Amino acid sequence: MKTYFRLLSFAKPIEKFAIPYVIFTLIGVIFATLNLALLAPLLTTLFNAGEKAEIYSKPDSALDILGYFNYYAQQANLEYGTFGALKRVCVVIVISVLLSNISRYFSQRVMENLRIHTLLNLRKTVFNNVMNLHLGYFNNQRKGDIISKIASDVQVVQYSVTATLQVVFKEPLQLIAYVVMLFAISYKLTLFAILVIPVSAFSISRIVKRLKQQATRAQEAYGVMISYLDEALSGMKIIKAFNATEYIKKRFNDENKRYSDIGKSMARRQQLSSPVSEFLGVIMVAIIVMYGGYLVINKESELSAADFIAYIAIFSQVMRPAKALTDSFANIHSGIAAGERVLSLVDEKPEINDAPDAVEINDFTDSIRLENISFSYPSRTVLHHINMVIPKGKTVALVGPSGGGKSTLIDLIPRFIEPQEGRIYIDNKDIQLLKMDSVRALMGIVNQESILFNDTIFGNIAFGLKDITQEEVENAARIANAHDFIIATEHGYKTNIGDRGIKLSGGQKQRISIARAVLKNPPLLLLDEATSALDTESEKLVQDALNNLMKNRTTLVIAHRLSTIQNADLIIVLDDGRIVEQGSHSELMQRNGLYRKLIEMQQFQ
Repeated sequence: MKTYFRLLSFAKPIEKFAIPYVIFTLIGVIFATLNLALLAPLLTTLFNAGEKAEIYSKPDSALDILGYFNYYAQQANLEYGTFGALKRVCVVIVISVLLSNISRYFSQRVMENLRIHTLLNLRKTVFNNVMNLHLGYFNNQRKGDIISKIASDVQVVQYSVTATLQVVFKEPLQLIAYVVMLFAISYKLTLFAILVIPVSAFSISRIVKRLKQQATRAQEAYGVMISYLDEALSGMKIIKAFNATEYIKKRFNDENKRYSDIGKSMARRQQLSSPVSEFLGVIMVAIIVMYGGYLVINKESELSAADFIAYIAIFSQVMRPAKALTDSFANIHSGIAAGERVLSLVDEKPEINDAPDAVEINDFTDSIRLENISFSYPSRTVLHHINMVIPKGKTVALVGPSGGGKSTLIDLIPRFIEPQEGRIYIDNKDIQLLKMDSVRALMGIVNQESILFNDTIFGNIAFGLKDITQEEVENAARIANAHDFIIATEHGYKTNIGDRGIKLSGGQKQRISIARAVLKNPPLLLLDEATSALDTESEKLVQDALNNLMKNRTTLVIAHRLSTIQNADLIIVLDDGRIVEQGSHSELMQRNGLYRKLIEMQQFQ
């Protein structure tokens, strides 16, 4: 129940919906009960005509509802005749049904608004929290499982939890109204009936006992299946190239079958509860009919035939709210299981946060300094006691064999990850005491893999910035050597580039990324092998764009190409997480160390 109430907290302010819902539900319950109770005066009017008509006196007790109905039906019969009384009873029934259905309509509208409001808040909270998580979290998670939680699981929660809320509000009220009316008609029959109801409840509880465990397994299987789907769509070219289509299909279909088998097992239990409760309900009605009929036939009760028929009609409806409650408790397990998965995302806390007294930094005036930096992943240590300085206005290049820690080091500066030891300073200010957003606002980042979005070229260049004009975007594109190919596209800057920029070549995507960095106009640039994946022609265009971008800026660049690093003010050579050499290109070439070896290998290639 703790999970249920936490999920329900996303409906706040719930009183905005609960108060009108309760009002409309109460009105609907009253008139829905009266609809059946009015059968008695209707039947009395039909059967109680002529010389042998039974005389009803005005009841002494306010609880004798049927007595009042029969009394006023009799008065109408005496005043207007049998047919006149019948017409008036029918009009009252029609009005009662109309009011019952109007109230039910408005209560359902209120509940639907509550459902959508809860879904909005829950999905917003989950997505916002996911966006706030540190990058390291996503390295250990399946993307498909996260998508499943935000999309599918939230959907299950909204229908299951809010539907249960509706049932919990309405059905007990309806059940109480029916029971009160049954006691008003015949307390003997009602007491007898109450003894039979626990048998039905026990039977249903046995059926739904294992549903929550199965629901949890079903949601996990669905998340894995979505992960496989995402991987298949993202890696289609490699799948085709390695003739792995059948392997991928089998992997997806096996998980799909597992998910379907769990769903079938759950469905068997969920669907069994309804026919079982209905069958038990019919047995109960049959028993009540026999016992009540015995009382009427042998005149062992003041119960009339008309009242007994009304009693049976009402009692037959008692099982409907009872059945709705049992069905709801059968379905709530799916909602709770999905809710626990969703709340696990909500409860996930970012490992990297602003310090309570963090301040903003608005400009960069001196240098970036790394002091005694060490960083480890669970499996290995990547950086060992790194000390380096990046002066303002200088270009510093990081080179070295793959796996030496270059990308890890560059990720430390915008605080995508945190070092286990050491400190990083910007203008002699510890970055852990600066607000992350203000630190990242000083930086422009261009990666080896161009990260673009399914949007227009304009939207990708102006990404994250407000009030950007067409002229500003075009100027950035010109500096990035991208303007000419952009205007050659079908709709120019309004051309949609597709998922992850699939409509563009590698060099075009990289120049769009560079234009995005140019438009941001940051004082610090972080370039992570921005040209390594390009062909010679594209590399030259991109390198020219990078040279334009790097003018008058402080740059930290990871590169293997000689054209990128030979003009750097300082070259730092990393090997196995340690700085083994540093200096200018000419200085390092004279030392005959690792740097010269790397350059000669590149020239040989």
